[in-house]
Amino acid sequence: MGTRVGRVERDTKETRILVEVDLDGDGTVDVDTGVPFFDHMLDQLGRHGRLRLTVRAEGDLEIDAHHTVEDTGIALGQALAEAWGDRAGVERFGDATVPIDEALTRVAIDLAGRPYLVWEVDPPLKVIGETFETHLVKHFFESVVANCRMTLHVHNLSGDNTHHIFESVFKSFAVALRRAVEQTGGGVPSTKGVLQ
Repeated sequence: MGTRVGRVERDTKETRILVEVDLDGDGTVDVDTGVPFFDHMLDQLGRHGRLRLTVRAEGDLEIDAHHTVEDTGIALGQALAEAWGDRAGVERFGDATVPIDEALTRVAIDLAGRPYLVWEVDPPLKVIGETFETHLVKHFFESVVANCRMTLHVHNLSGDNTHHIFESVFKSFAVALRRAVEQTGGGVPSTKGVLQ
């Protein structure tokens, strides 16, 4: 593990979550949430963000995936915030536009310390597979944004395959995040002298 590492354990009556993230990883991913489509998306995040990412989640899946997805987002957001600390020396801004066949998504990130999500994604299907409710993807990103205090814009520009749309969302987020956390040297990238 490198020096820009975050580790969060979150235990509630609904879930038990462990997230470990290394911003200077090599795309090594070890994910098991019990929600196969969500695992697939987190794998995209780790690999294309070139993170070292571990996620372990046990949740009340007998009810649905809501608590597992939400609490994983909370823990991931907290782990990211721990990993980048005061954000000194990072690029701060990152953006990416990534296609997956007919789907195309643009993501922009600002590690400003101000949590804000703009979400322009309207998938044709409301459920993937038999159980994954697609509105949970937005809720996941809401949880990440609130807990790592980033500004995030997600704009799906095209797509008619729901799986492809969300894969392009996660890959775009991964690449934009990788660019935003890139170490470029110097102090905190803000005229205020602080990002929080």
